[in-house]
Amino acid sequence: MRISPSDGGTRGEATDLPRVAWKAELTLRFGRVADRSVVAERLHYGPLIVQKPLYPEGPGVCHTIVIHPPGGVAGGDELSLRMALDAGTHALVTTPAAGKWYKAGGSLARQDGARQDGTFTVGDGAVLEWLPLETIVFDAADATMNWHVNLAGNAAYAGWEVTCLGRRASGERFLTGFLRQAIRIFRDGAQLWGDLVAFKGSDPLMHSIVGLRGCSVFGTMVVAAGVLPTEILERCRALKPGDDAGCGVTALPEIFAARYLGHSAERAKAYFAALWTELRPWYAGRPAHRPRLWDT
Repeated sequence: MRISPSDGGTRGEATDLPRVAWKAELTLRFGRVADRSVVAERLHYGPLIVQKPLYPEGPGVCHTIVIHPPGGVAGGDELSLRMALDAGTHALVTTPAAGKWYKAGGSLARQDGARQDGTFTVGDGAVLEWLPLETIVFDAADATMNWHVNLAGNAAYAGWEVTCLGRRASGERFLTGFLRQAIRIFRDGAQLWGDLVAFKGSDPLMHSIVGLRGCSVFGTMVVAAGVLPTEILERCRALKPGDDAGCGVTALPEIFAARYLGHSAERAKAYFAALWTELRPWYAGRPAHRPRLWDT
């Protein structure tokens, strides 16, 4: 195992100085020992690691924090996260801070783009919760994020993504650059869900009524766990972010999906956490238990 860049280089926002991209990979397998879900295998290369597993709600659920020590993704960086859950295991995986995608090097040439790929394989009867903190995409970033979820049998998956375009608190807007996001969920080889986002800075879609409507923060929460009971759906529909944001939920035969569209990452996260509180007893058979770092 190594925690080092490919060959030195600089970190942070792109400058006129040359930098060498970071390549990082993390592979986790969660297994079951008696009534305990554990990290059975852990392999990493480069700056993508996990802390010691935590058990704040007992041995049945393994809370794991994925850490990217550089603190941000710059042009040319490539991150790969692979997680596999054995049958009957339960893992809640989160991050300790917002992810940051820095601007690409000058020309926005394709080689300056950064990407992150995740492949999650969830065994029969297992539960994976991928609940990271928000992602901040700086102006002039060139970001590609792909997530691929493979479920077996009656496995359950719950995940969300909150994306901030530019640094609104600093007055920065997403005027140039590119963003591509995709998540695809399969069960026993059949696709249940596909969600794609692709636009560039100042794209008319960012201001269109059928697009982002001028909002700087958007998010999607997806739960794949079978048919949602009507009474839970109605409780979810009654929840609102508490600001002037747009929101909505949809229940399909295999998928529950919720959307947030506004200007506050904190309100987006609070909205999704409230939905998670309603949904978790249904798909995981246990009440919601917030990771402590969400409140620090």
